[in-house]
Amino acid sequence: MHRTFVIARHTFLDSIAQPIYPVLLILGAAILAVFKFLPFFTLGEDILMFKSVGLDIILLIVLLSTLFATSKSIFEEIEDRTMLTLMSKPLRRWEVMIGKYLGIVLSALLGVVVLGIILVLCVWLRVPGDYLLRTTSINQEDQQQIWDYRVMHIAGLLPSLVLVWMQISVLAAVGVALSTRFSLVVNLPTVIILYIAGNLTRFLFPLDAGPLAGKPIAQAITWFISLVLPYLEIFDMRQSMIMGAVKVAGTRFALDAQAVSLGSLWFYVAIAALYAVAYAGFALSAGMWLFQNRELGGGEG
Repeated sequence: MHRTFVIARHTFLDSIAQPIYPVLLILGAAILAVFKFLPFFTLGEDILMFKSVGLDIILLIVLLSTLFATSKSIFEEIEDRTMLTLMSKPLRRWEVMIGKYLGIVLSALLGVVVLGIILVLCVWLRVPGDYLLRTTSINQEDQQQIWDYRVMHIAGLLPSLVLVWMQISVLAAVGVALSTRFSLVVNLPTVIILYIAGNLTRFLFPLDAGPLAGKPIAQAITWFISLVLPYLEIFDMRQSMIMGAVKVAGTRFALDAQAVSLGSLWFYVAIAALYAVAYAGFALSAGMWLFQNRELGGGEG
């Protein structure tokens, strides 16, 4: 495992050293900063829309930087024969693949953390204006109300950011698997198409209703497709985490019967983590099968 962590550290440093990485993070930070000042004309729900759009921006920016890293992680090292030098060491191919994957998801985690901090700061600053509250008020009740809204919104935002990272990690596993055979030109659009298809799998269920009712063959095919494609809806809980209120101890929302408990949100995150690990394991296993027979001298043997 020590060799795997060495590869992970090297891949992490190589990923964040790529020029595209800081450029995309700066772009994402700039977009979030600009959106912080923009009205969304949602009749009192501007802060909710800002959080939702902010999460989409973070997902898009970090996913793009991650896909560039995954596309180059193995394929280019094979093509320029760097992989031959690496494999001359006492390394197994699975150690190389797992190390590459861990380094890439760690770089994605760093990107989510950096942009997530900016998003949290923007939410913190935006709350008073969206709720027409004055930060300069000397009324203790007004100050407490501002604090309660800030804490509640950020409490729901944090698990959402974790789910964003998990979604990127699942797609990164697919990208690493594909990089054993395909270059950036094929890898990047393939994962993007898979991302779109993974978001459409939510419409495949239930299989025993709708046009598939009474058609066992069609149901079996649909079930297989849903098994192979990532079920990305599991990483989307914005209705509860972003659009709804969250019970936070010490705030006015703690006794709100309509609010969702903070513990239940993090429990759901733990369930989603199990799926992320399972699907990433499946994708990396498929990639390992492709990697085992790959000619390491550049090109296909």
